[in-house]
Amino acid sequence: MSEANDISAMSFEAAVAQLENIVEQLERGDVALDKSIEIYERGEALKAHCEKLLSAAEKRIEKIRLDRQGQPAGTEPLDAE
Repeated sequence: MSEANDISAMSFEAAVAQLENIVEQLERGDVALDKSIEIYERGEALKAHCEKLLSAAEKRIEKIRLDRQGQPAGTEPLDAE
């Protein structure tokens, strides 16, 4: 399985956990330059994957509409923008 396929199959939580690990490694500064570049690039791919998953989740969320008496009257798409 290629690295891109590996990332595209990850859950949001797994991708965020791996991204946090990469940030910690880079912040420590004890990683060789070549390895730093490699993990930075993976971090960028993980970030893009997380953004894609969040965008898809936002499109699926609905908000509850209330009538004048404050009672639920149906749903409508969430205004995410």
